[in-house]
Amino acid sequence: MELLAALEGSALASVLRQSFWLYPLVNTGHVLGVALLFGGIVPMDARLLGLWRAIPIAALARVLLPFVMAGCALAVATGGLLFIVQPTEYAAKPIFWIKMGLVLLGIANALVLRRTVAWRAARRGAVEGAPAARLRLAGGLSLGAWLTALVLGRLLGYL
Repeated sequence: MELLAALEGSALASVLRQSFWLYPLVNTGHVLGVALLFGGIVPMDARLLGLWRAIPIAALARVLLPFVMAGCALAVATGGLLFIVQPTEYAAKPIFWIKMGLVLLGIANALVLRRTVAWRAARRGAVEGAPAARLRLAGGLSLGAWLTALVLGRLLGYL
């Protein structure tokens, strides 16, 4: 609790709360980060789930993953700034912690997937059998985690 109170009382949090432009700009940056992240995640996960089989997973990943990673970095950075404005209020809401857990799950799922045999097989174009099942599982888990985190994030402002 002391750490949260210190964050809330910090000069940066105070500037964000008092500035007419800074907080809305940070909030806009967060929305942009989420849009880039989710905008890349949905087609990638759809491909992992078996849609658009004519498009190689590796080719789609080459195009989308830089946007996904940039979006994730921007969303995390700006999300941290949004958090420090009222950390004690956010930390008291279970929905916030569920959202954070889902964000961590989404990131962990992506990192683990990239280290699997299934991902290496997909990069070579060989995604039959077990690799295909592993990719579908990862795609479904990712889509569910990120979509739920997105919904919970929107609900935070209303609860």
